[in-house]
Amino acid sequence: MFVFRLDSHSGVPPYLQLVQQVRQAVLLGFLRPGDRLPLIREAVETLAINPNTVAKAYRQLEQEGLVNGRPGQGTFVNETPAAAMSSATYTSLRRGLETWLRRAYAAGLDEQAVNALFTAVAHQTKDENVA
Repeated sequence: MFVFRLDSHSGVPPYLQLVQQVRQAVLLGFLRPGDRLPLIREAVETLAINPNTVAKAYRQLEQEGLVNGRPGQGTFVNETPAAAMSSATYTSLRRGLETWLRRAYAAGLDEQAVNALFTAVAHQTKDENVA
């Protein structure tokens, strides 16, 4: 079963953390079409947050078309047009990223510098692929 986690130090509102976790889990194939998200009641008990926070996250995910709420049954992951990556691709990309991160930390970069460098290169690479 999928389990949410909250980081109270991230500066990101709790509902957005939930939304981001579902998006990432779908993209990476941890959540597949038909999988049920935790019931609002279950998430509230696990995270000790307001039910409206979870409901707001689920509403946003529904508006994005990622999930579908079924009254009395729960909230389920929809079929998505972008297929989740294969586990082999995920494993390969993860290993490459882990190697890069080890090199960056060994070179003396802190987490903030690593994030800044990654974000800058990601945007530059995306812009080059669009052009």
